[in-house]
Amino acid sequence: MGTEKSDIKRKHEDFDDEDEPVVKTREPIAKSRLCPYLDTINRTVLDFDFEKLCSVSLTRINVYACLVCGKYFQGRGPSTHAYLHSVGEGHHVFLNLHTLRFYCLPDNYEIIDSSLDDIKYVLNPTFKKANIAVLDVIDKVSRSCDGTLYRPGVFGLNNIKANDYCNVVLQALSHVVPLRDYFLREENYIGIKRPPGDNNVILVQRFGELIRKLWNPRNFKAHVSPHEMLQAVVLCSKKKFQITSQGDPVEFLSWFLNALHLALNGTKKPTSSIIYKSFLGAMKIHSQRIPPIDATDTEKDALMLTAEYVETFVDSPFLFLAADLPPPPLFKDEFRENIIPQVSLFALLSQFNGVQQKEYKTYKENFLKRFELTKLPRYIILNIKRFTKNTFFIEKNPTIINFPIRGVDFGDILGADVRAKHGCTTYDLLANIVHDGEPTKGTYRVHILHKATGKWFEMQDLHVTEILPQMITLTEAYIQIWEQSTERSDVEMSN
Repeated sequence: MGTEKSDIKRKHEDFDDEDEPVVKTREPIAKSRLCPYLDTINRTVLDFDFEKLCSVSLTRINVYACLVCGKYFQGRGPSTHAYLHSVGEGHHVFLNLHTLRFYCLPDNYEIIDSSLDDIKYVLNPTFKKANIAVLDVIDKVSRSCDGTLYRPGVFGLNNIKANDYCNVVLQALSHVVPLRDYFLREENYIGIKRPPGDNNVILVQRFGELIRKLWNPRNFKAHVSPHEMLQAVVLCSKKKFQITSQGDPVEFLSWFLNALHLALNGTKKPTSSIIYKSFLGAMKIHSQRIPPIDATDTEKDALMLTAEYVETFVDSPFLFLAADLPPPPLFKDEFRENIIPQVSLFALLSQFNGVQQKEYKTYKENFLKRFELTKLPRYIILNIKRFTKNTFFIEKNPTIINFPIRGVDFGDILGADVRAKHGCTTYDLLANIVHDGEPTKGTYRVHILHKATGKWFEMQDLHVTEILPQMITLTEAYIQIWEQSTERSDVEMSN
């Protein structure tokens, strides 16, 4: 008898979480298809990009979104924040952000209505293989709730404070086809297991959510906020990368790719993760010690014959290539104006032909090094080293790089035996990250190729504009992503 009274008491108390074991012992919550408050839902205020926590208690447990004002509240039983908000403000329709089920408060019944499916899709977009297969073929223009037209994939990303250095990297990676297709299918990574205390799995989940939102054809607004993604970055990098201060996209990209690789249980094997499958290449690094400057010619000749001065090499994998720019001129031209130096992309790539040598100085010794590419990845990330740091300041090299948008043959810097092993060595530009302004106060923007239309778009935070391909080569490129030309690969295979 006492047990029966206890069950009745629990039944009339708090319906805070329908997943509690006690739910199994009480009557199921009523469901209705005829909710009179569905017309109060305001889709223009719904924003599921931010962290899912109660706006009052700041808890992440059992959080509901008010579909009238867009705010988050905990619980739905009597005395909970969602319940009190419903009574006080007259807002009645709520969505459980974890179970994706709708409820009417304070009546506390579940709403079953197909007209709400679009809200669930915005919160958690899903993609079928057939949809993914045509992303780069069919040009689909969508319309947001406020009437703004947009193309999935060329979304603006909100700059919360100083995270444009992260935004450009995330935008560029979202157009790397195998990476994008992998993260559009949540089942590819939802079951990944990591050791206790390893937070990198959060990075994988948040990046997947961001990719799905960037390519969502049914968004309520024409931009996305990377708030949850950036919170995961701050947590997993142990605050090395912040959203409150400007950072270096090269450092962020290097850390991000390695963190994703490890979180996906990647190993040293080239096919152990989607990161290595897309970006991993290989090179030989030839090193030779240089005799001391004060040694005589006879002593130098004798040292060059010893074992410690013989040239050696090591096989080294790489995720991106870092190319040095020639130093800019120190003088002005006859019109007393600064000369804008220029260099061809092929001159930069010659640093990796295995012939060109470069001197590297250490505290005690100097070395001559040669870099010989032995394997080209499907996507080549090229970092143009524009910044030089010294004790007092950071100096920027403004040299403009001349390069074609399509048909760059990286095979020209490969040895004959290495090139013979490769199929297609021709690459097309996919993304171009640019730095503008002073070294410590500048901003970043990115140029992206939208394959379905063949058009180029410039994205700088929330601003998205179409740009002519000819304008891309006039910018101070900092990071470029080159994609192996699949069209040429198909021709070679057919021949």
